[in-house]
Amino acid sequence: MKRVILFVGALSLFAFNSCKENASNKINSANVAVAAERDESAKLLPVMTFDKAEHDFGTIEQGAAQETAFKFTNTGNAPLIITSATSTCGCTVPNPPKDPIAPGESSEMIVKFNGSGQNQVTKTITVKANTEKGTELIRIKAFVNPKGAAPLGPVK
Repeated sequence: MKRVILFVGALSLFAFNSCKENASNKINSANVAVAAERDESAKLLPVMTFDKAEHDFGTIEQGAAQETAFKFTNTGNAPLIITSATSTCGCTVPNPPKDPIAPGESSEMIVKFNGSGQNQVTKTITVKANTEKGTELIRIKAFVNPKGAAPLGPVK
């Protein structure tokens, strides 16, 4: 038993001493420069800033097609790339720009709504882009009256 304890103690002493190499001598300065440049470029992100996050079409007749433009600016410091824009249903069709938007530049996203539904209708459009959050949300809403009915709608 004493031999086992002595052997384990000697093995432990050897293991601890062999790990005392100076780690700072193993650092390659070229790799440090490349890593610093990579980390700095990772901080460059686009920011999608909309003029409005929601558009109200007001009171419309059922089936009356509507269209609006959501204007936005890239207020970040890298090109903005929109990968997709989807709606909560097929009655709303977003049309995002295909080309990257440079920092400081503006563009717009056209959103078409076919006027389906009844009463108060709200639709959310999810915009996927290379921003820090990854997704941006915009909304459209309308009060849809049935075809041929007297205008009901909310009083404004």
